[in-house]
Amino acid sequence: MASSLSKPDLNRSNKLKAFDRLLTIMDELRENCPWDKKQTMETLRHLTIEETYELGDAILDDDLEEVKKELGDLMLHMAFYARIGDEKGAFDMADVLNEVCEKLIRRHPHIYGDVKAEDEKAVKENWEKIKLKEKGNKSVLGGVPGSLPAMVKAMRIQEKAKGAGFDWEKKEQVWEKVEEEMQEFKSEFNIEDETQVNKERAQNEFGDLLFSLINYSRFIDINPEEALERTNKKFIKRFTYLETQSKKDGKRLDEMSLAEMDEYWERAKNV
Repeated sequence: MASSLSKPDLNRSNKLKAFDRLLTIMDELRENCPWDKKQTMETLRHLTIEETYELGDAILDDDLEEVKKELGDLMLHMAFYARIGDEKGAFDMADVLNEVCEKLIRRHPHIYGDVKAEDEKAVKENWEKIKLKEKGNKSVLGGVPGSLPAMVKAMRIQEKAKGAGFDWEKKEQVWEKVEEEMQEFKSEFNIEDETQVNKERAQNEFGDLLFSLINYSRFIDINPEEALERTNKKFIKRFTYLETQSKKDGKRLDEMSLAEMDEYWERAKNV
């Protein structure tokens, strides 16, 4: 069935040659380079995470040339892990690729089987059900990696709960929850005097507020991680403008008033 749906790829031969070239170079480096010979999965782990974030930056910047480079770096890491797995007698690149191919076939029964899935929602629900059955998790949330960053983890938790049918019906209900959490936080911790707040309770309430905002973002199809990172980049750009332009004018940040800084900040919005 898959072959009947696939269009001929005239560059497939070149792609296979390039992949074979990468595997050959990886073998040569592993056997001859002092640095590459010393690496383990553990030593590569943090480098792989760094490369993944660099790819994420390139995607947000819509820099396709940089995306290409970062994808190459990640492909190198995948080849490195597969080579180490082969040395351990655990798996090789063929095992890795064949396993992901089999998984894709199993989890797309609407393509490779007789299951009906008319829209994206049905596809996601089928995927989560099959995944839960395959992994044998006792909980729907058992497949959420514990080491994920908190915001990404919140997104995945909510998505998986939704896949199990535990979700709000309308976005208006979610927004009401946001306002409820905001009011709770504001009424208890927006203290005008110098009264010491209960930090643990404040942290818990703030977490509830963030979780509800992330939930609402899902209902309006906004990725909160991406939204926050775009705001980070915008702030960095404007603050850098403030630094460079005030310096050109012979001013120092630590000697400027907030009002003076704000003038540069407003100008930065139009750059």
